[in-house]
Amino acid sequence: MGKITGAEASKRNLEICKLAPVIPVLVVDNLDTANGLGSALVRGGLPVLEVTLRTTCALEAIAEMAKIKGGVVGAGTLITPKDVENAVAAGATFGVSPGATSTLIDACEANGLPLLAGATSASESMALMERGYTVQKFFPAQAAGGAPFLKSLASVLPQITFCPTGGVSLANASDYLSLSNIECVGGSWVAPGSATNAHDWDAIEKLASDAVAQLG
Repeated sequence: MGKITGAEASKRNLEICKLAPVIPVLVVDNLDTANGLGSALVRGGLPVLEVTLRTTCALEAIAEMAKIKGGVVGAGTLITPKDVENAVAAGATFGVSPGATSTLIDACEANGLPLLAGATSASESMALMERGYTVQKFFPAQAAGGAPFLKSLASVLPQITFCPTGGVSLANASDYLSLSNIECVGGSWVAPGSATNAHDWDAIEKLASDAVAQLG
């Protein structure tokens, strides 16, 4: 990947966010579930996969999911420049962070990785916007004010599009998606650990297709 600007990153992330109403947030504990899990989600209509860097096999899982036809795989919980380098090497095509620092943003731009950086206040969102990041993650969504807070931001910062994550479920996702400044949501409910560990890919596919049917 070549270098990328904040504006270019946001353009790419907006395209990614438009692919489906939900970005599955995935914690992969066992590498042998990566391909089956990713494939089931893609078949169910959720092609964008965020693999969080919270497990020892996360980078290997990204590499496995990057092989899935039709999938768009990103790395979540990026904290350090090394995280960014590792994610790119594994095959991630976008990155997600719970917040944002200048160091992290610089690393993503230098490595050509479109960053969906997190914000939870008007000031944080404005600081990201100054660097060209008009597509942002809102985390932790429910704890930080939920849909009512984002509705308030829409009137004063209409330039920014959010992907809320954290406490988002099928029950409240439509509250977010009905807002003018929301393009998609991030959620883990479409890939519960019980079904993943049981290799119940039919159940995962159905959760994904139900999400698309109800929210798409």
